[in-house]
Formats: sequence, structure tokens, C-alpha cells
Amino acid sequence: MAAWPRRLMRLQTLLREPLLHFLALGALLFGLFDVGGGAGGGTQRIVVGAGQIAQLEAGFAKTWQRAPTAAELKGLIDEWVREEIATREAIALGLERDDTVIRRRLRQKFEFMTEDAFDAAPPDDAELQAFLDTYPDNFRREPRLSFRHVMLDPQRRGAALDEDARALLARLQAAGADGDLGTLETLGDSRLLPEGLDGAPLRDVVGVFGEAFARELLRVEPGRWSGPVRSGYGVHVVLVTARDSGGLPALGDVRPLVERDFMAERRQRALEARYASLLEHYQVVVESEATPPGDGPPK
Repeated sequence: MAAWPRRLMRLQTLLREPLLHFLALGALLFGLFDVGGGAGGGTQRIVVGAGQIAQLEAGFAKTWQRAPTAAELKGLIDEWVREEIATREAIALGLERDDTVIRRRLRQKFEFMTEDAFDAAPPDDAELQAFLDTYPDNFRREPRLSFRHVMLDPQRRGAALDEDARALLARLQAAGADGDLGTLETLGDSRLLPEGLDGAPLRDVVGVFGEAFARELLRVEPGRWSGPVRSGYGVHVVLVTARDSGGLPALGDVRPLVERDFMAERRQRALEARYASLLEHYQVVVESEATPPGDGPPK
């Protein structure tokens, strides 16, 4: 009789083995497929239509730069049928429920379908102008600058920096904006910075010369040598040859951009309304996590 407790203990240990659970689940799934004709239960009809065949042929031609042979087309169709069977059976087994990638893809396709279904009538100019007035910063033109400069290095000039800058400014002003000064680098100390920029957005000027330098160029008189203007590199004498102060453009100048953003916002509003409508048919329950015994607040 003493052998029975030992046998019972061995049976209990065996029943707790994960491998046994896995094998039992596999046997259950095999039984479902063997007896029920697949997880879907019963015969299901799969139709490979002309449109699907044309799509398979087009995909093959795009990859291989030729039409598929009859045998290759049959292989493509067979593969598509297998994919369809696998998809149906996986859904019947609920395999998509806990797959984050599949859930996100289904949501994406649902939202695309919803966006395509809304009224896509193009907006008129009044609607676009109102949108432009509501979001002016989205379409405001950035200032652009064209300029030349000569830089003096404080480390090389030392105490003579300010006097040298005044002398350089006087020389350049005497020559005028159109004066033949040769290579400007020979007049200053810079060997790495460009002699200037043409039609550069303000952010590019900031990126090369710094914020203070760029903002000062928005204030100096165009067409006349000015300075000194300081940067992180040194002291500059500058000539602004052209300046576009930017600002809010007219609708006609940015209509495609305004229409693109208008339509995107309209689609988003339609999607939010669709979700709000569907939510009325669902009861959402957010369960709070139970507090484990002994982990409650101290008394």
C-alpha cells in the first residue's frame, strides 16, 4: 500500500509539467482540424476572382519584369489560397486577438477606410482663407538673406580690433557695394567661413554664424556696408545685398499647402466623429488592478 502515495505524487508532478500541457493543447487542435474540417468548422468557399489573379500577375511582373508562365501563375494562385486558408483559420482560432502588430494593422486599415468614405468635396477659397487665417504660423515664410562679409579675428587683432574694424568699414564704404575688392578673404582673417550666403533662410544663417549675427542682419540697411556685427567667430563688416523679410503669404502663393493641411484636418475630424459614434455602441469597463494581500496602505 505504501507504493500508492508515491505513484500519486509522481502523477501530480507529471500533471504540472508544461510540456504535457503543450502536448495536450496540440492534440486538441489536431482533433478540431481532423474532426471539424478545420477551425472554421465545415466547408468554406474560396473564390479566386479575375481581379485577384490580375493583381498576382501585376505583382509578379513588377518584380521580374515579365509576365508569369502558366505554371508560375498556378503557383501564385496556390500560394494565395494557402494564405487565405491560414488567415481564416487563424481568425477562427482567435490568434489575432493578442497580436499587437495585427491589431495595429487592422486599426490602420479601418481608419483608411473611414477616411476614404467621408465627403471629399474640395474646399473653396473662403474655407481655405479661413484655415490660413486660423493657422498662420504653419505657412509663414521664413526671412531670407543674401550678404557678404569680412571678419576680423579678436585673437589676432587684440587691442587693435575696434580700430581695425572701423578702418575696414571706412575702406569698404568708400569702395561701395559694387566696388572691386577682389577676394574678401584677403581683407580679413577668416579662412574657413564662406564669403557670404545667397538667398539663405534665416535658420541657415543662424546655423553658420549664430543667432545674434543673423538677427542683426535683419536690421542693417541693405546695399551698404555696415558694422561691426559680432558673432562667435569675431567681428564682421557686412553687406546685405538682398533681404526678404518673410511674413504671411497670400493664399494664391501657398494654396496647395493650405489645401493639403485643410484636407488632413477634415479627415481627422471625420475619424474622431466616427469613433465617437461607434463608442456609443460599446460599454467600456476599465478594471482597476487588485491590491495583493499584505500590500495595502499602512495602518
